[in-house]
Amino acid sequence: MFAIRLYPILLLVISLSGCTSVYYDTMEKVGIHKRDILVDRVESARDAQTDAQEQFQSALDQFASVVQLEDSDLKRAYESLNDEYEACESSAASVSGRIEKVETVAEDLFEEWQAELDLYQNQSLKASSAKQLRQTRGRYKEMLASMKRAEKTMQPVLNTLQDNVLYLKHNLNAQAIGSLRGEFRNLQADIATLVKRMNQSIERSNTFIRDMKAS
Repeated sequence: MFAIRLYPILLLVISLSGCTSVYYDTMEKVGIHKRDILVDRVESARDAQTDAQEQFQSALDQFASVVQLEDSDLKRAYESLNDEYEACESSAASVSGRIEKVETVAEDLFEEWQAELDLYQNQSLKASSAKQLRQTRGRYKEMLASMKRAEKTMQPVLNTLQDNVLYLKHNLNAQAIGSLRGEFRNLQADIATLVKRMNQSIERSNTFIRDMKAS
């Protein structure tokens, strides 16, 4: 988010230290709290999902071009499709990594929030804060569940891409292309499902971000 990205050197030093508590304490000293970090990481996860959508679609487009090639183009076709598969694999790993970071800071935020409820002397303020905690945690769980559903759709697509890349690698002939044509429709349907679930997850993320910034 905004302020967090103004401190790249600070973030690097803290991350190298490997201490989460030092990270949080240091960020709070410059006015950046766990809720700010959570919003930033949700935004990063959302952006990673958008990038993954584009990469998987690119792979599908490349696959479509491969099944139309002549024999003389097969080696080039394999290299291109393999590049797309590796890029998709990298994008999928990025999405999973971003989601893990969201979970880490969310757990820390909610744990701190829950513990600090016991510090209130004013019962009305305590009840109000507890209500906000329940609502925020509920919105977060819905968003995370949507992220997880989208994440799960990536691996079957990666498996299909990998199988077909390997098949093409070891069968650089016209018969291989004929077999791949049959796989294309299945892959097309799988990626359509992936994109749909990614869109749902991205929308959930945008809603969560808006609510966190407004509260």
